[in-house]
Amino acid sequence: MERIEKTRLNGRTLSIGAAAASALAAAGVALGQEANPPTAEQAMAALRDSCVDLDTVWVLVTAFLVFWMQAGFALVETGLTRAKNCVNICMKNLLDFCFATVAFWAVGFGLMFGTGNRWFGTSGFFLSGDPAETFRSLAWTPVNLDAKFIFQLVFAGTAATIVSGAMAERTRFVCYLFYSAVISLVIYPVAGHWIWGGGLLSPGNLFGEGAGMFDFAGSTVVHSVGGWLALCGAVVVGPRLGKYGPDGRVHAIPGHSFPLMILGVFILWLGWFGFNPGSTMMATGQSLAIAHIAVTTNMAAAAGTGGALLTSRIWFGQWDASMAGNGCLAGLVAITASCAFVGTSSAALIGLVAGVLVVVSVVFFDRVVRIDDPVGAVSVHLVNGAWGTLALGLFSNPVYGATGPLKGLFFGGGLGQLKMQAVGVGLVGAWCLITGFALFGALRAVSGLRVSQEEELRGLDLGEHGMEAWPDFQLVKA
Repeated sequence: MERIEKTRLNGRTLSIGAAAASALAAAGVALGQEANPPTAEQAMAALRDSCVDLDTVWVLVTAFLVFWMQAGFALVETGLTRAKNCVNICMKNLLDFCFATVAFWAVGFGLMFGTGNRWFGTSGFFLSGDPAETFRSLAWTPVNLDAKFIFQLVFAGTAATIVSGAMAERTRFVCYLFYSAVISLVIYPVAGHWIWGGGLLSPGNLFGEGAGMFDFAGSTVVHSVGGWLALCGAVVVGPRLGKYGPDGRVHAIPGHSFPLMILGVFILWLGWFGFNPGSTMMATGQSLAIAHIAVTTNMAAAAGTGGALLTSRIWFGQWDASMAGNGCLAGLVAITASCAFVGTSSAALIGLVAGVLVVVSVVFFDRVVRIDDPVGAVSVHLVNGAWGTLALGLFSNPVYGATGPLKGLFFGGGLGQLKMQAVGVGLVGAWCLITGFALFGALRAVSGLRVSQEEELRGLDLGEHGMEAWPDFQLVKA
């Protein structure tokens, strides 16, 4: 693949192609049909407007794809849990985005991208202020503030919804709404500011001029943050009734619908083509980069599926369908940090390792440390978010990002970028563990994080919502 020239700002990498020249020529032909030919300034203004229009449409369409991932998460979680809790899980995935919308608009977006210090933004709350000055960390994309906000909002919603699956089937509904709002209000935005908002881990700060941690579309910013918080929540709320017997045995609690789970995986896979390619946040001059990101994203997903499937066959003697689905998601999570900076063969290897890791991790958390995670959210998002972030330091290739991260270890770059990636993983992990345990511990102490034993046995659908997802139908006389 020929070299792609790129410009890097705040951990994102953008290619600059020849599209502007062709667009200028087209604009000139169109404008030249008028009676009075336009000036050069007028022609350039028309060109800029048309490019911004195209960029805005691209950002919005990819934002809508990422929003649709909420449906994917709902189906994966519903399929991997019991029928008596389906309404509860669907309601959580619906409402966490609603709460995230308000919280991120009011405070989170300003904390994450507003002008401030290395630790958090101190301006731009309620989308206020001069966009050019207040949100300088997003100045590299030409789209307007509304488009920037809606694209970043759907990422915030994704981070919040990851926690739902790990705490499914035993968490009080009102507590879930509260902590999902806090995640979008404070915890996620602060971590995001460090990497994407010009903060501590961005190039030019902690690691010196031109050096920094890179996370193109959010293996750490989105997925590891959600995964760390899922781990905290699962530990504090405790395992489901009957998961671990008094004799020390681990009891499997199968989900009720594999078709729902695998449909959710397909929806998430589709949504990731907005998640990763959309993180260019512009379309003009980006065709090579967007296409390459789509290819690496897809390759990692396929390799992750194969890796998990083969690992489960060797380990359990079965072609485990749920592991295959989570392997696909693990590959997608892992490639998210480096999708713009690595080659296709590297993406395949990153995904393959992710598929193996997710199986090992699920068994480790389930049987060794005995943390009950019904959907494997910690293994998919935390473990493979960290792996994907570190993998950038191993496989980064300057052919795909001339002014992006340093060369990876396997491409002659030494340990420099890998060390910065590791520092970023550690700092974000520490932030999430401290805030996560504080948040869930406070909820447990103040209002009770967990439903009653009777309600858990009966199912949260009836206990919290007064309805069932799959009611029995009976004919009765009037």
